[in-house]
Amino acid sequence: MPPVIEVRNLHKRYDDKIAVDDVSLTVREGEIFGILGPNGAGKTTTVECVEGLRVPDRGEIKVLGLDPLRDRAELTRRLGVQLQAGHLPERLQVAEALKLYSSFYPRPADWRALLDGLGLADKAKTRYAITELARLGVTARVLVLTTYDTDTHVLPAIEAGATGYLLKDAPREDLLRGARAAAKGESVLSPSVAARLMNRVRTPAPQLLSQRELEVLGLVAAGNTNREAAARLFITEATVKSHLLNIYTKLGVGDRAAAVTEAFNRGLLVPRASEQS
Repeated sequence: MPPVIEVRNLHKRYDDKIAVDDVSLTVREGEIFGILGPNGAGKTTTVECVEGLRVPDRGEIKVLGLDPLRDRAELTRRLGVQLQAGHLPERLQVAEALKLYSSFYPRPADWRALLDGLGLADKAKTRYAITELARLGVTARVLVLTTYDTDTHVLPAIEAGATGYLLKDAPREDLLRGARAAAKGESVLSPSVAARLMNRVRTPAPQLLSQRELEVLGLVAAGNTNREAAARLFITEATVKSHLLNIYTKLGVGDRAAAVTEAFNRGLLVPRASEQS
């Protein structure tokens, strides 16, 4: 049986830095394969080349017998990837999320049938649960108990009206104390979450759009279609769509034209010299 992943003499350089130098590896069906090494050893670059997210300088890669670059369209329909960080746009509805992911495949499952099968039909237009409770006039006090403490998780919960935000690894006594305080309407935050919020207040706000989102929006502003932008950036058309949804949410708009206009108004995009003359 042929290997599931086969890498031969992979080499990747960034300017004058060699990130991956002549790496070869084989992964067979049913095998769990880990790549270990210190920061800068080239682990992420190797995996991204295998996924087709980066173009190697030389070497050969086969995944399920396919070339990640030449056979990108077919491979992306068969390959599952969990990135180091990822989340859906905060205002994305349940139905919108299912519709988005079904668009990634040529013969997807019926996402409407999935809504019914999973008992989510009545939640099709639901967005963030805490916001939905407020919209419905439910006066419940919400204490978020989770393992996530990043800005993309903490800030939307607090802004939506959560009474408290605790991490699951907190001592049992702290969890009980927090639940009682939240029931009384008192704000409750895990120390690490409180420190994160304080740091957010004390430091300048991060860039509204990520570098990749700016690249996508810049290509859209230049008149490129989703397919053309995907080809220029060596990503899939579905990834471009996902970036655009994130952009719409962050800019508070609903379509491409409005996103480009809003980006120019905010100075996120700068008109080219030929457009200014």
